[in-house]
Amino acid sequence: MSGGKMKITKKSRMSEILKKNPEAAEILFSAGMGCCGCPMAQQEILEDGCKAHGMSDKEIDELVKKLNRK
Repeated sequence: MSGGKMKITKKSRMSEILKKNPEAAEILFSAGMGCCGCPMAQQEILEDGCKAHGMSDKEIDELVKKLNRK
């Protein structure tokens, strides 16, 4: 990605996503991931957090696309 932004994948840790791109929090919250700031989520990968919130693989893929557009 241009501008030095990291490429977000399903295997990215929540803490890394938020540290590198604070704007991602807005997208995560709108996807029902209100707990992305909790201590457990800091060590969790995006895919595990999404599945814990009942998201399908297709929904997770769409979320990853949205996160990489920001």
